[in-house]
Amino acid sequence: MARALINLPKTAKPGAVIEVKTLISHPMETGYRPGPDGRLIPRNIITEFVCTYDGEEVFRAELSPASAANPYLTFTTVATRTGTLRFTWTGDNGFSQTEEMGITVG
Repeated sequence: MARALINLPKTAKPGAVIEVKTLISHPMETGYRPGPDGRLIPRNIITEFVCTYDGEEVFRAELSPASAANPYLTFTTVATRTGTLRFTWTGDNGFSQTEEMGITVG
């Protein structure tokens, strides 16, 4: 399992723009590097990131082999209500990881 770090405020005022920062540690392979036997090591990257706020998508990113091995993403959203932000990373070889964090608005 990959290790994810997420930074966002625990509380916000209604209508406030909040900054969300995510970082995930993942063993990336581009698919272009030869292994010890000379054959290419199969590609293993994170291909997509999605963040939802109480089920509503607020951010999506499609990633490629040119992305960092440990993708760091920063984005903003508007704090509309107390709820849960859900972060999902998906990738090659069936990789999928989901984390959740709550925010209190009021």
